[in-house]
Amino acid sequence: MLWPGLVRRFPVLAIRDFRLLLADRVLAPAAAAFSLVGVAFAVLDLTGSTADLSYVLAAQILPALVFALAGGVVADRIAPQKVIVAANLMIAAGEGGFGLLVLTGHPQLWQMIALETLNGAGMAVFYPASQALLPRLVPAGLMQEASALSRLAMNAAQMGGAAIAGVFVAAAGPGWALAICGVGMLGTVPLLLAIRAPGAERTGQASLLRDLREGWAEFASHTWLWATTIQFCVVLAAWYGAFDVLGPAVARRDLGGPAAWGVIMAVDAVGLIIGGLVALRFTPRKPIRFVVLIGGACAISPLALAGPWPLPAVCAAALVLGIALEIMMVQWTVTLARHIPPDRLARVSSYDVLGSVAAMPVGALVAGPLAARIGVPVTEYGAVVLIVVASLLALVPREVRSLTSAQTPSPEPGSEAAAEHVMAGS
Repeated sequence: MLWPGLVRRFPVLAIRDFRLLLADRVLAPAAAAFSLVGVAFAVLDLTGSTADLSYVLAAQILPALVFALAGGVVADRIAPQKVIVAANLMIAAGEGGFGLLVLTGHPQLWQMIALETLNGAGMAVFYPASQALLPRLVPAGLMQEASALSRLAMNAAQMGGAAIAGVFVAAAGPGWALAICGVGMLGTVPLLLAIRAPGAERTGQASLLRDLREGWAEFASHTWLWATTIQFCVVLAAWYGAFDVLGPAVARRDLGGPAAWGVIMAVDAVGLIIGGLVALRFTPRKPIRFVVLIGGACAISPLALAGPWPLPAVCAAALVLGIALEIMMVQWTVTLARHIPPDRLARVSSYDVLGSVAAMPVGALVAGPLAARIGVPVTEYGAVVLIVVASLLALVPREVRSLTSAQTPSPEPGSEAAAEHVMAGS
């Protein structure tokens, strides 16, 4: 009786391919959580250097500058779940290989950078394909529910994975954690290959350059889209350097080591889960203004680590921010799906991810050496200022402040038939 009741409450669960996607979005984030803790403490244990950690984490982000756009073009041409399979295999090879090196010897810095570059290439290819896949699995009327449920599954898995990973790294070491990440990513492949969603229907054979120009024209035609992308270019660069690079070092020195960092990650995931539950029914009247304001709220992370605040206060900040960020991400996903044509969504998403993460390698490369020179607290406060200023400037364009959730574009030709096809295949 439980399952029929769930399907009545959440109709999107009746769609077979969506259920397969949910299973993938439990296993992959749970595995990735072991990487989040394992990579940072593997580097710190091996080198003791925040600068070296900066270089390794920057290697995760740099491939986005090369592979994100190509991944978007491919995901608009073929079934996106096949692109995600390739992405997960790259992540499995990168993190699994890193784990094996840690377990069998003393990896050199260049080896760690090379393996995290492979991992980063997988993550870069994953994002645009993931954005394009969900609208092909469910009809438009179920997008908010589907987005909230899929992200809820991801965040619950990440929470459990982070809590276990922190304790696991403290007890067994980061090498085993990275090996578990690799095995978990391999386990997602059969789930993704079972999804039957087709690729987008395309007329004729377009060149890569033409596809990129078409995606750019769509991206540039929406002021709210490029303005928020520029904002998050600054926000994520500052946040990544202050939180992901310097955070493990602060935890190691002042908060209790890898177990404390695992607790912070787990509490953040709890916030994401709560935010996902709220996002099932909550829709801000002006979603893009909401997105920009939550981007500004990211300043609480470096502010909490600057002192640092006591561990319970850092966890409270992570909880509140996690709630807000999850609601924001659901609204962003739904707004993109609502306003961007399906056959261009992966390419537009690739420009979104490219612009948003373009400066993250700079944040990663600068944070460690800068903190070594001027101190962690000053570096963290500098990140706070950058995040707040970028967010205030993003509110200047009128379209950012005025776009409402009620502004729904006219349906694309054939969209109703596509929706009927999705439900019929359930």
